Amino acid sequence: MAIAHEYEYFAPASLFEATQILSQFGKKAAPLAGGTDLIVFIKEGMITPAAVIDLKRVKDLKALEIKAEGLFLGANTTFSDLVNSQIIKREYRLLWESAHSVASVGIRNRATVVGNICSAIPSMDAAPALLCYDAVVHLISLGSEREVPIQQWFVAPRKTLRKPDEIVAGISLKKPADKHAGIYLKLGRYKGEDLAQAGLGILVTEKWEYRLAFCAVAPIPARASSIEGLLFGKKLNPELILQVQNLIPTEIAPINDIRSSARYRTHICKVMMQRGLPAAVDRLNGVEIDNTGILGG
Repeated sequence: MAIAHEYEYFAPASLFEATQILSQFGKKAAPLAGGTDLIVFIKEGMITPAAVIDLKRVKDLKALEIKAEGLFLGANTTFSDLVNSQIIKREYRLLWESAHSVASVGIRNRATVVGNICSAIPSMDAAPALLCYDAVVHLISLGSEREVPIQQWFVAPRKTLRKPDEIVAGISLKKPADKHAGIYLKLGRYKGEDLAQAGLGILVTEKWEYRLAFCAVAPIPARASSIEGLLFGKKLNPELILQVQNLIPTEIAPINDIRSSARYRTHICKVMMQRGLPAAVDRLNGVEIDNTGILGG
């Protein structure tokens, strides 16, 4: 499908230049990083920007910095950048697995994590990992900067707290102080390039703090706070997992759509929790677990 809508195209070389252009156009402009969602939205007439600001030439936004306190991902960091990083695979396994589950290799080579959170599609694979790592979104506009916790970032399907004159410069992830392990489970209709029917991220620490986040089973991705409260400080056992499963309908609000029924989504979330929690704990204990086989391959 060709792009029928006309717009001005800008390719600034610096973040300052990008914010200057954005300040001129405001909500009539659309920042572009990977563009895998944005171009589709323009082609389908879902948005009709007067200007597209292509950020790929801004070198400062191509950053993947690993520090003792956490990780910083610049706006131009692609999912392939994460998948191809052995440090990400070793230190941020939950994030690595969610990146690996995104679409196809071709899409991952271009799509960015920041673009993913700006599209704010309920089924976005990156969200559970970012929620479990208490990520912070870094925004910059002409003359000001601010930070937004990822748990406040998503306000509705395809809507975020980004203001029209702001560019998302990057995302920082906080590494838990204690030894920890994580896992991402995704169910699609088939292997390959499909959106999630349901997704679950789990992170557990050696002090039995559990962080859990869903995608594709509510209007926005979100942490499962009541389940986290139930699990806090406790070792897993079959009775506790059953209690967790019984809480799931209070934590999610799935819909019926072309990919799944609400009833099936609720059922599979219970299965994900039953199998995913022990798998995360096994990883914490040094057992190598293949997340792709947990739901039956």
